[in-house]
Amino acid sequence: QVRLVESGGGSVQAGGSLILSCTAYGDTNRICMAWFRQTPGNTREAVAAIDSDGTVARADSVKGRFTISRDGYENTVYLRMNNLKPEDTAMYYCAADFVPVWRDYLLYEYGYWGQGTQVTVSA
Repeated sequence: QVRLVESGGGSVQAGGSLILSCTAYGDTNRICMAWFRQTPGNTREAVAAIDSDGTVARADSVKGRFTISRDGYENTVYLRMNNLKPEDTAMYYCAADFVPVWRDYLLYEYGYWGQGTQVTVSA
């Protein structure tokens, strides 16, 4: 079993920055961790993912603005979000699973999820 605890999020004006963090507890050896976001009435969208070797995948919509990183010792993943836009407003969820390296990290159906943290960007 894996438990994910998120922190960060909040409200910011457009152009601002926020950092989300997520710590994984339990059987986390070689686990891949990711961030998704969802707005009401829409499907959950993959934002970025990072595996235990540091290989990163990011959605095109956030490239150049969002950075995902990982503290392997603490099993914590960070999502630094710069130049935030109103369309980034969403509930952000941390996800984790043991994803085979040949699978697309942004398309994989993760089995472990955090409780979600709200990010609101005002114009």
